[in-house]
Amino acid sequence: MPKKPYTLVIDFETANPSPTSACSVGWVIIENDKIIHEESHLIRPPTESFFFTHIHGIRWARVRHEPAFDLIWNRLEPWFARSSLMVAHNVSFDERVLRSSAKHYGITIPRIKTECTVKLARYRLGISPAKLSHVAETLGIPLNHHEALSDARASAMIYLHSRTGQRPWESSFQMLNDLGHGESNFFG
Repeated sequence: MPKKPYTLVIDFETANPSPTSACSVGWVIIENDKIIHEESHLIRPPTESFFFTHIHGIRWARVRHEPAFDLIWNRLEPWFARSSLMVAHNVSFDERVLRSSAKHYGITIPRIKTECTVKLARYRLGISPAKLSHVAETLGIPLNHHEALSDARASAMIYLHSRTGQRPWESSFQMLNDLGHGESNFFG
């Protein structure tokens, strides 16, 4: 069995209540309690029906020429295959979107252990309410809420803080420069 050294932290935004309507995804890869990779993509959902534009600002016109989930899975799958844990803020939502979108395109997603940063924030860090925006504000984590990569990055910071007690966001500018991102991308 191949070694699985990574933790995958993921966030989806959806166009409407359907779990197959992913319109954006961001993911962060952690290895040895360090962020080593991050990536985000707009996704063309199966229908033009957008109800949640007021939340994330994404419209059909912005994604109609973007790849559908099956092509995005080709980018995500190598990271997923080498991950032993998938983390998200309200992981049941993101796992449902992942599995429903995959099923829609005939893709089988292997089972993976999950961890929820809502639960980590509430029970391990004692933060309530445990909404991502509130947890990020309480801890001082920069967040452009409902931008998939920013949400995934904040979730990764919460996860790392709950594991190590460290505050990785305080040294993130160097980390982002190492990853090839500038300061402006960190804040969305």
